[in-house]
Amino acid sequence: MILVKDLTRIFEAGNQDVLAVDHVSFEVQQGEVYGLLGPNGAGKTTTLRMVLGLLKPTSGDAEVEGFLVSSHPDEIKRRVGLVSTSAGLYQWLTPREILSFFADVYGVPRVQAEDRIEKLSRLFGIDPFLDRRSATLSTGQKQRVNLARSLIHDPPVMLMDEPTRGLDVVGSKVIFDYIDLLRDEGKAVIVCTHRLDEAEQLCDRFGLLYKGKKCYEGTLAELQQCTSCQTLTQIFLQLLDAPVESARPIPNAQGEFIS
Repeated sequence: MILVKDLTRIFEAGNQDVLAVDHVSFEVQQGEVYGLLGPNGAGKTTTLRMVLGLLKPTSGDAEVEGFLVSSHPDEIKRRVGLVSTSAGLYQWLTPREILSFFADVYGVPRVQAEDRIEKLSRLFGIDPFLDRRSATLSTGQKQRVNLARSLIHDPPVMLMDEPTRGLDVVGSKVIFDYIDLLRDEGKAVIVCTHRLDEAEQLCDRFGLLYKGKKCYEGTLAELQQCTSCQTLTQIFLQLLDAPVESARPIPNAQGEFIS
């Protein structure tokens, strides 16, 4: 469903090039939730942007349902949904208007779009504020609208970048339930997060990025077996044993990386 092959991205920063993503490869199958994990600056978001076709790789390529990002970027965007905390809403539009707008952008027929809006509104509990201006919504309500927006064209692939950032326990549970729904519907999902405790609950397999490289990959059981550690936090502390001690990211009690 998703095939990432040697993706590499180098940014120019003055007189010095920065290697943000270094020959990263992985696969995500139908009905699988893949956790792309690592500290801030590890290259997670850059990798997602290249998979989606928003950022051209320096080398390498990505494939979604048989379409290469390098040659069919528009086909990729039709098949992918994106959930990101950086994605804002049009403040003076209502959730209904926003969902209708994105349905039109994706070419969803009007009658089908109305049915999708009704279904997604019930699914995410946005009926009570479906016709209120987005500027009046809470952070959690806005995130629910973003979840509905990402599914309006029923994409087979979902990319999620720090989906629980800024959400309380109730809002985070909505995300957990949403990801379970995506798995049950057979979608291929990539979740980028630095919250290791949440990743353990959400993901089927994990890919560890550190300084742009994919260091390790596997299920939690496979990682436990090769490290003799029990939790992702313990595993990452062992696997990310950088030569320079001060450069090693240290998770806090909540399993968050402190860069």
